Amino acid sequence: MLRVLRSSAPRFLTKARRRTISPFAPPPPPRFSSARYIDDIAAPFQKIQIPRDMKTSTFDGYLVGEHDAPGIVLLQDWFGVDYHVKNHALRISQLGRGFKVLIPDMYGGNYGQQLFYGIDWDEALMKLDSSTTWLQNNGSKKVGVTGFGMGGALAIAGSIRFPPSFDAIVSFHGAPPRQDDPSYASAPVQAHFGELDDFVGFSDVKTAKELEENFKESEYPYEVHIYPGKGHAFMDSMILPDEDDAEVQLAWSRFKEWMARYLYSDHDCC
Repeated sequence: MLRVLRSSAPRFLTKARRRTISPFAPPPPPRFSSARYIDDIAAPFQKIQIPRDMKTSTFDGYLVGEHDAPGIVLLQDWFGVDYHVKNHALRISQLGRGFKVLIPDMYGGNYGQQLFYGIDWDEALMKLDSSTTWLQNNGSKKVGVTGFGMGGALAIAGSIRFPPSFDAIVSFHGAPPRQDDPSYASAPVQAHFGELDDFVGFSDVKTAKELEENFKESEYPYEVHIYPGKGHAFMDSMILPDEDDAEVQLAWSRFKEWMARYLYSDHDCC
């Protein structure tokens, strides 16, 4: 069911602050100008090499969490693997009884404009499939996928291209391209969007509602949530200031409950 939460006074992102760019316009500057921001929290992460599907080469991944915990592949937005994405991974790894979180380097160091104009969609989805397989082969009996922006779109697309590769999906502000029909999703899907998101055709409210209509044709459970007064990337504390406000906390609680329901067999982690 599509759920639109209403509050009497949205706390930010008023009309004067709304962005009018599209996802295919030139991007804003990178969130960080130095790799040191990633290094600041490198200690909890284990850098690993993930074999590609044919095992002829590998790509980088960053791992955090207990060895035998349920796994979650975390797909980054168009800024790549940065401090913000690693913070999300740390947070997820500590929810409830814990999850083992793997961040694959989906875009090979690219970000922003060069990513949107030059992403190899099939290559990115192959990396998702390989990352899921790596977790399944390394202690995680069940594996979920989550992502933000482009990562959220890839999470849904992965369940369409590689059924049934994983056990649950949570997508934040991103829908897959039309060639990947969400009615063929092969796992339970939860999706989150901002009411004021103006990335037309990618994460605006119209796209969210179309996504829900497609999910109705799938045999798997789904939820689509829309948050009032929120724009694109409302979960991103590095872009917007209210990362700890009520709607964001609600989104995290829904994330935790959804992943617990489908990744923990006894569902008592929350």
